Amino acid sequence: MSTNRIDLGLPLAVIELLARVGSIASITLLVLLFMGEALHPSQISSDEWAGLLFFPIGVTIGMIVAWWKEGLGSAVTLLSLLAFYLVYGFVLRNHIGGWAFIAFASPGFLFLLHWLCATLAKSKTPLDREFGVFGRAPAAGRGWHSSYNH
Repeated sequence: MSTNRIDLGLPLAVIELLARVGSIASITLLVLLFMGEALHPSQISSDEWAGLLFFPIGVTIGMIVAWWKEGLGSAVTLLSLLAFYLVYGFVLRNHIGGWAFIAFASPGFLFLLHWLCATLAKSKTPLDREFGVFGRAPAAGRGWHSSYNH
């Protein structure tokens, strides 16, 4: 029996390597930026704390978690980035310019891509890939529609 399964070994390994190296680089640069600024918590306003909670704290926690649980970690990273833009940018009406925040969180996108590809590659049949957690479609002549009388 043939299953049309695609072997994604090397591409998945490259995506995972890029995500991990990128997360190390992002976290290291964020730490260096905050160390260079001589962070003084007492001088930070409540609006700035709202932004710091999501970026870099939430993004960093998400990238660390993604080393063990890629789906959860990438979700935390990307939702923290989204919350940062919504809370700090939209609600508190601060101008967020440039792509730097997205660039620092970009390993989260790679972790998500790796998790999705690995999950799809683990599927045993094309139907599993098509229907995912919902299982297989009913075979012809079986299922709720076959018992329905016209």
